[in-house]
Amino acid sequence: MLMTDVIVKKRDGLKLSAEEIEFVVNGYTKGEIPDYQMSALLMAILLRGMDSEETLELTMAMMHSGETLDLSKINGVKADKHSTGGVGDKTSLILCPMVAAAGVKIAKMSGRGLGHTGGTIDKLESFPGFNTGISEEKFISNVNNFGIAIAGQTADLDPADKKMYALRDVTGTVPSIPLIVSSIMSKKLAAGADVIVLDVKSGSGSFMETEDKARELATELVRVGKLAGKKTVGVITDMDEPLGNAIGNALEVKEAIEVLKGEKKGELLELCLTLGSCILTQAGIAETENEARTMLQKGIDDGSALKKLAELVEGQDGDPKAVYNTGLLPKAPVQLEVKSDKAGFVRHISAKDVGLVSMHLGGGRVTKESVIDLSVGVILDKKVADRVELDEALGVIHAQTMEKAQEAAQLLKNCYTIVDTPVEKSKFIKGIVK
Repeated sequence: MLMTDVIVKKRDGLKLSAEEIEFVVNGYTKGEIPDYQMSALLMAILLRGMDSEETLELTMAMMHSGETLDLSKINGVKADKHSTGGVGDKTSLILCPMVAAAGVKIAKMSGRGLGHTGGTIDKLESFPGFNTGISEEKFISNVNNFGIAIAGQTADLDPADKKMYALRDVTGTVPSIPLIVSSIMSKKLAAGADVIVLDVKSGSGSFMETEDKARELATELVRVGKLAGKKTVGVITDMDEPLGNAIGNALEVKEAIEVLKGEKKGELLELCLTLGSCILTQAGIAETENEARTMLQKGIDDGSALKKLAELVEGQDGDPKAVYNTGLLPKAPVQLEVKSDKAGFVRHISAKDVGLVSMHLGGGRVTKESVIDLSVGVILDKKVADRVELDEALGVIHAQTMEKAQEAAQLLKNCYTIVDTPVEKSKFIKGIVK
């Protein structure tokens, strides 16, 4: 079989066979197929697409390109969650302890952030001593003992995706639904959970800028998950503004703890209750969504969800005292209030640009090798539809120096669109695909 024949076949809009897809994935993973040929095929897929069978075959070939995680030694139903990315998305830090407290095992592999979005692994490292590189044995032991573990993806898990994503990132082939689906689902399937819930973001701060595109992606993700034998649900959520109020690693951890303590309500809690109820009903722990939401809320009310976060941290060598005393988390030396230049109502906050403000402060990665500052970021005091007075605070910059803070303050002002007339907030949960 020749790679040139496969490229020409897809270039001409024809369907690739399972054998051809396996040949490509295995050959590229082993270094037998060069980047320039793989780039040509990825562009052909972007332009010509793939049907449902091809997408499933690509997903399964990528999943089997390396080791898969065997979770059979973990008792009970295992669940995993994935978000398609967003600004201020600290959902896993809240959702996973809530679900674990309700009796479903959380065995989650997470990634680091690159660019303006933060990764769950980076946020967890805000806890002093937290170890994201635990062994597979320790990972399984922690899930059995505490009901929860969140670790970094190992080098041997889905190596095809690592190579292909790095190439897509520099060849303009990221926004292809078959390639996005195979990238996400190959990792999730390799990680071995029984139930997978997918938070598919829609809006200006996400990959899928329209609700229709987000629904198309969610539908395809769920279909592939089910064909692979997993209970899979997709929830389409809004990312037209940052999620919650905190953007930046330690700041987001602090906000997550506030939700788990029951001190903070709003869209962040609503998202976790929605995603969590999907997991509990799919796992057979609850019969209805209302029953599931009651169980999840109970974990917040009685403190058991917060305790699960402390167990997660302690089980991975971190300091659990920081869960109960957020003053132990990294803290930037400079806090600067950003005041509004006009009165009115917030019509829009550019989520991506707010993420770039945090990145400018050192809270995000320019390259995979970049060292991030866990303490810096932004707290938004005003969100979409809020009333703002002249000189009222839009937010607070957390920075290492006053110079950096002042630069970021001007950038943050530019993220806001303020109008004279009242604004109606759009629906946050846009749909559920089962």
